[in-house]
Amino acid sequence: MAASHRIQPFYHFGLFLHLFALTLASSSNVEEVNAFLTYYDQHVGDIYFSRATAHWNYVTNITDKNSQKVVDADVAASGFIIDAYVNASRFDAASFSADIQRQLKFIKDVENYALAVEDEDKFRTLTDILAKLSGNYGSGEVCKTNGECLALEPGLQEIMATSKDWDELVWAWKGWRDEVGRANRPLYIDYVDLKNEAAKILGFSDTSEQWRAHYETETIADDAKALYEEILPLYKQLHAYVRRRLKKVYGDNVNLKSALPSNILGDMWGRFWGKIYDVVEPYPDATSVDVTSQLIEQGYTALEMFNLSDSFFVSLGLKPMPELFWAKSMITKPTDGRTVVCHPTAWDFYNRVDFRIKMCTEIHMHHFLVIHHEMGHIQYYLQYAPLPYVYHDGANGAFHEAVGEVMSTSVATPKHLKKIGLLDIEDTDYKTDINFLLKQSLDVIGTLPFSYMIDQWRWGVFAGDITPEKYTEEWWKMKLDLVGVVPPVPREEKDLDATALLHIVVDYPFLRYFLRTIIQFQFYEAMCNASGHQGPLYKCDFYESKEAGKLLGDMLKLGRSKPWPEAMEAITGQREMSAKPLLQYFEPLREWLEEENKRNDEFIGWEKTWRPYDTSSGTRFVPLFATFVMLLLVNQLVVAE
Repeated sequence: MAASHRIQPFYHFGLFLHLFALTLASSSNVEEVNAFLTYYDQHVGDIYFSRATAHWNYVTNITDKNSQKVVDADVAASGFIIDAYVNASRFDAASFSADIQRQLKFIKDVENYALAVEDEDKFRTLTDILAKLSGNYGSGEVCKTNGECLALEPGLQEIMATSKDWDELVWAWKGWRDEVGRANRPLYIDYVDLKNEAAKILGFSDTSEQWRAHYETETIADDAKALYEEILPLYKQLHAYVRRRLKKVYGDNVNLKSALPSNILGDMWGRFWGKIYDVVEPYPDATSVDVTSQLIEQGYTALEMFNLSDSFFVSLGLKPMPELFWAKSMITKPTDGRTVVCHPTAWDFYNRVDFRIKMCTEIHMHHFLVIHHEMGHIQYYLQYAPLPYVYHDGANGAFHEAVGEVMSTSVATPKHLKKIGLLDIEDTDYKTDINFLLKQSLDVIGTLPFSYMIDQWRWGVFAGDITPEKYTEEWWKMKLDLVGVVPPVPREEKDLDATALLHIVVDYPFLRYFLRTIIQFQFYEAMCNASGHQGPLYKCDFYESKEAGKLLGDMLKLGRSKPWPEAMEAITGQREMSAKPLLQYFEPLREWLEEENKRNDEFIGWEKTWRPYDTSSGTRFVPLFATFVMLLLVNQLVVAE
């Protein structure tokens, strides 16, 4: 539902070697390890506050000077982090309590900083590469021949969200990838090599193994695959329904038995489909569940939307946003000429008081929900702030994302929107319910295969199963096989469309987004039960329920001090991830989709031979004159170099 991710510094830190006169011999001295952990906790915040500040200053003002400051801050922090790694490694962890073992384990997992253990120049190189990848993304523009240049947000994203012109959508889609993906390709190849070097220093075969290890279960890949296969039948029903509706708009550019062109799904990546709701709405005459018009008519500002979100958390008995949050967050796009990364993110500055959101807020329902999502991250930060810094993270990567999404799920309900004066309706009827569930499914069910596929590709890249000359080919093969989408124009080896996605250029694992969508409904079901909700799960709004808030808050306070199954059990009573609550939530929609698709004799799934640009398959006919006109249109537009 929320196109976002949280930002915090790498969650592993260090001590200067001069702190202790330690020998290389293994130590099992409890007093010594406690002294080490105490000093570490007292100083790590200062190190990471400086690093976070440099990164914040860069993404809110992209300049070469600020880029260099990011590199300098990362290198400056490396001494602390690597010294901590060396010191933590000399302790005989098995001789200590489970809590001490856990803290030492996290301190020793230094991620990219492992390069500095053997070669600080390589670490600096990797840091510089990451800064350049992010810089290319943040400063990327696509320009027309008249000199008008569009950044990703709001310009290109606005086109992807609102245009129904196939050629314009192709221009924006291709232009962004030409500008960003191609520039990032050589950088990304070097990035993969250096990432794998760092992983091997820490004892992993490659980065993919290292990332999976963060879930503390050897079966995480198999578990994720099983969950994907469990939700796939519902996704295919939604895919078939959406395909027919898009066919009515884009004609021969959509094939009723094939994959969906990825440029017509509502955003630059085909990740969240919510922006095409106007095309796929089941019952246009029923009450609209999109309150964008009400937000505009009632004169809401970005600040007022944030205040409304804050009041939701307070109503649950959770913590309000602190004073520094309001003073230092960037909640609208600056108008002073700065180039910024608009992608919504939540930030922890590692001093237990400074938490911020960076977002170029626009007045529409999507951003109304994104705000609640990002504040969910901040609430997590606030709740686990008293813990030692080493535990300042979610129980696993998916937990942080799920907390934000569970809030968005509740506030999106017609029941909640009525309570806060954004929807004038006494109760919903069947058609309104189906509209609501379909709208929800676009950003929930529609995104699941996308989120699953991203790290399947990256795992293959890091493992060496996908080599650089096959990067783009395999990217689109996986897109076709797992997601059922195809590019609108041919792709070449010189392209690297993967690096046109923020999370990939900022070195952020993506499996968490797939898993969060699963577990958010486990959290949601548990909180609804705590609130005393009766009736269908999709009608639940736990607004103002202190019981639901306490259940969530008690889990958030654990941070990552316990393995994630214990945190899951604390809120749901279960120790495993399950798709059952999600499927229960969407059960009425599944029944409706199956009936609708059967009525239209839809092909469920997708054949793999058709492409929107391929005229050789016999499935499309493009007259010569139309081709000539298309070439003229394309010739009028250029991509900025």
